[in-house]
Amino acid sequence: MRPNASCALPKRFGFLLLKDFTLISLSSAVEPLRMANRILGEEFYSWRIITESGEAMSASDGLSINADSSIQDDKLLNSVDIVVACTGRRVENSTTRPVERWLKLANQKGIALGAICTGSYVLAKAGLLDGHRCSIHWENMAALADAYPNIAVSRNVFTIDQNRYTSSGGTTPFDMMLHIIREQCGPEVAAGVAEQFIYERVRKSDDKQRIPLKHMVGNRSGKLVIAVELMEANIKEPISQQELAEYVGLSRRQLQRLFQRHLLCAPSRYYLQLRLQRAKELLRQTNLSLVEISSLCGFVSTSHFSKSYKEFFGHSPSGERQLRADSP
Repeated sequence: MRPNASCALPKRFGFLLLKDFTLISLSSAVEPLRMANRILGEEFYSWRIITESGEAMSASDGLSINADSSIQDDKLLNSVDIVVACTGRRVENSTTRPVERWLKLANQKGIALGAICTGSYVLAKAGLLDGHRCSIHWENMAALADAYPNIAVSRNVFTIDQNRYTSSGGTTPFDMMLHIIREQCGPEVAAGVAEQFIYERVRKSDDKQRIPLKHMVGNRSGKLVIAVELMEANIKEPISQQELAEYVGLSRRQLQRLFQRHLLCAPSRYYLQLRLQRAKELLRQTNLSLVEISSLCGFVSTSHFSKSYKEFFGHSPSGERQLRADSP
């Protein structure tokens, strides 16, 4: 399938590497573009590695990546459609005034801006995310939202809001790039890229980051963390509240108070949510029948599964399948 030349999405990428950037996130952004070119048989996508000085930059794992350009290159902004800030740990100390000024200049020239892993913090610090939605690694969501109240920080794995392209950490840039490739080059090319990398779980922009419970409750309740881990390990054959309480050394009533205090719901409700979220993943990512999914997620009947699903998500399991079929 030939690319859609009229598509306004970026084709020429500039990856701005900042101190301690996360290498897996950079690779997850670049490699889908490379593979798309291979499948298309042409250099449809291009990319440049940019650093502030033009010298190589070390990732958080110690590996060093050579740069193609520095931000002092006057012609650089004429050769890219988007600048993507690539950062990682200690992002608060990654950016500099010259980098912020250069990003503002890129914005003034109408160049799209992106960020991967913790890079949204850099765009926010430069005042380039005000009024936009964005994604960032789950560890940095609360800090970003507190520091920049004019930004809508999302739990989504990636967010495209006008000409802002942001993704969370790890391999999620891969999903964002697959979305761009699908829009520009068609579903066959995007599927081919995923197949070449044996990438079986392709996430959509509305998929949420799974925030570890330990991060949400901290050290306040180790027993709650254990209880939730037991729930997650027993989706197909749910264990009773009484058994769960006994496992963690609490009475049933104490367990209920624990969930209500920290998660604002009863244990049974939280368990149901886990099972329904798992069902949603299976509906989106597999061709299993409703009967099979119902069984795998611990429901005694398909009718009970369908009723619970519709009450929670607002549409039926078959409706979820149709949404998957209709999505770009």
